[in-house]
Amino acid sequence: MEQHRFQYTDREGTIVGSMTNDGAEIRIKLDGWEFVGGMFDDMEPVQSDGLPQRFRLARGDLCDCIFEFVIPILIDDRNQSVSAELMVQCELGQLNERGGIDREEFRVSLDYGAQKYISSGKSGCMEDELLEIQKQLPEHIFLKACINCLYSDYSPFGSGAFGRMMCFRNLKQEYLQVKSKEDFFHVHDRFERQVQETWLCDEFERRVPNTGYRGYRG
Repeated sequence: MEQHRFQYTDREGTIVGSMTNDGAEIRIKLDGWEFVGGMFDDMEPVQSDGLPQRFRLARGDLCDCIFEFVIPILIDDRNQSVSAELMVQCELGQLNERGGIDREEFRVSLDYGAQKYISSGKSGCMEDELLEIQKQLPEHIFLKACINCLYSDYSPFGSGAFGRMMCFRNLKQEYLQVKSKEDFFHVHDRFERQVQETWLCDEFERRVPNTGYRGYRG
C-alpha cells in the first residue's frame, strides 16, 4: 500500500506526515503518533496515553485543524485511463457545546491537461465537491471512481462527509430497477459494502442519468 504525504496544521504550526488508505481504512502518522478512521472526520489516536495536547479531540477524533493531502485517481479521457491526483484540503472546526465540531469543509482541486479545476468548498462533503469538479470537466472526461459508478448510492438516512457510499454491485439488476425511495428500501440493507467516493474496482460502469435512487433524487 502506497504512502502519501499528509500535511497537518493546527494553531501550533504544521507537521508533515504520511497517509495510507486501502479504500476502507485511513491511517495517518504525525510525529510518531498514529491516527486511524474510516472518514477524515473520525481520525482517532491508536494510542491516546501521552498524546500531546496540541492534538485536539472531539468525541475522541481529531479536530480544530486542517489536513492537506492527495488522493490518486483515474481519469477516463476518451476511453483512455489516465492517472491523476486530487488535491484535498479538509478543515475540521473546533469542539462545540454538543461535543461535535462547529464546521467541516472540503476543498478539492484537480490539475489535468492545461487546466485547474477547483471546487467551491461550500458543501462540507466530498460528494458535492467531486460533483462540482465533474461538472467543470469536458464531456469526454470523467472521474473514474465510485462517485461516478452506476452501482453506488447513498442512504436516505445520511451518509457522512466521506467514504460511506453503498456499493450495489452484488444486486446490479435489482438496484437499476429502483425508481423511488420506496423501491430503494427493498435493496437498501443488502448492499455489498461501503466504499469511498474516490475508490475504484474492476466492475466500474459509468453512471447513467435517471438510474437508481440517486437518479430518482434528481
